[in-house]
Amino acid sequence: MNIALILSGGKGLRLGSDIPKQYLEAGGRPVISYCVETLSMHGGIDAIQIVAEPVWQEQISEWLKPADRNKKFKGFSLPGTNRQLSILHGLEDIRVYGADADCVLIHDAARPFLSAKLITECLSAGKGHDGVLPALAMKDTVYVSGDGRRVTSLLSRSSVFAGQAPELFCLGKYYEANRRLLPEKILEINGSTEPAIMAGMDVVMIPGDERNFKITTKADLERFREIAGSWRAEPDSGPEFDHSQDRRRDGT
Repeated sequence: MNIALILSGGKGLRLGSDIPKQYLEAGGRPVISYCVETLSMHGGIDAIQIVAEPVWQEQISEWLKPADRNKKFKGFSLPGTNRQLSILHGLEDIRVYGADADCVLIHDAARPFLSAKLITECLSAGKGHDGVLPALAMKDTVYVSGDGRRVTSLLSRSSVFAGQAPELFCLGKYYEANRRLLPEKILEINGSTEPAIMAGMDVVMIPGDERNFKITTKADLERFREIAGSWRAEPDSGPEFDHSQDRRRDGT
C-alpha cells in the first residue's frame, strides 16, 4: 500500500497572513485542495493522511468532499513542535492501518501543483530502494558564508541539489529512523530525507519539477494565483507498485 502524508500544520508566518498559506484561496478553492485532488485521483495512491491543527480539521473535511474524488482520506494527525515531529505523528497514525513494508509519500500542502507524473516517477524509482527524493539541479553559483557578509568558500553547483517533495520512504524503516532521533535530535532536522540519510537508508534522487514550487513568500502566492485558474488535476491510472514484494502489482 502507498500512503500519502500531507503536511498542513504550518502557520505560514513568513507570508504575513492571518490565515495559513495552505488555506488561502485561488481559483475558487483552497491551496490544500490542489494536491489532495491529484493524490486522490492517482491510481498508485491507496490512502491519504493529513497533519493539521484541530481548529482547521472541520473546515478541511468540508474541502475534502469535492477534492478527495476517490475517497482515500483516512484521518488527521496532530502537528508537532517542528516539521519532523509532525511527520512522526503522521507516521505513528499511519502505522495503525499500514504495514512496515508499505510506502509513505510525504508532501507539503503548500506545494499545490503536484503532478501525477511526478507521483508515478517517485513510486517507480522506489522499486528496490528505501526512499526517493525529487531534486532540482542548481542553476546559480552557490557560495558559503560564515557570517552572511563575506564569502567563505565556493561550492560546485554540479554536486549541489535542491530537494523537493513528495519524498517516498519505506514506512517501517523511515519510522524507526525518526524514532531514533527522539527526543532532542529530531528538533534539529530541516528536511524529510535527513533522518533517512542519517540512518543509512538507501535513498535515490530523481529529477524534480520546477512547477512543483512551495508557496513561502508573497511572490510565490502571486505566482500560484496566476497559474491556478488554468490548472487541472490529471488522473494517473498506471500500474500500482507493491514495494513489499519489490515488483509491480500488474506482474511486470
